Amino acid sequence: MFKTSAAAACAAAALLWSESALAQSDIERGKYLAAIMDCGGCHTPGVFLGKPDFARAFAGSEVGFEIPGLGIFYPPNLTSDKATGLGEWSENEIIAAVRTGARPDGRELAPAMPWRAYSALSDRDAKALAKYLKSLPPIANKVSDPVGPSQKAEAPYLSVKMP
Repeated sequence: MFKTSAAAACAAAALLWSESALAQSDIERGKYLAAIMDCGGCHTPGVFLGKPDFARAFAGSEVGFEIPGLGIFYPPNLTSDKATGLGEWSENEIIAAVRTGARPDGRELAPAMPWRAYSALSDRDAKALAKYLKSLPPIANKVSDPVGPSQKAEAPYLSVKMP
């Protein structure tokens, strides 16, 4: 009986290890995808000011994008912070936002967010990206809310000129 229990314990340990290793490889894949998709290029403080703050990578930008006729949009916090980031979002909600451009509250993502290009992510890659974002340590960083086209912005922004 001891041999059976020991074998079962070893099998359970191996399963837990393989699930842990698989989850870790998904997170590494997600990290790679976030790098080649340049998520940090918009969602890291200081990038648009020429002084990226990599200690707060993915914590959102203090500089927005003005899209004529639509308003000004500030890249949000992608860390796992519950109050200012994606901490309350599920992995499936992150996947839906990246693929469809719709937030869990139904609001559309800013037009500057290239979700249409990201809609082609495979299921594996979309899940890996979501796992990686959920694994980021929480960084409290409230970015400015979007500003309508007739409102005055208080935070800096870049103007996007359409041809």
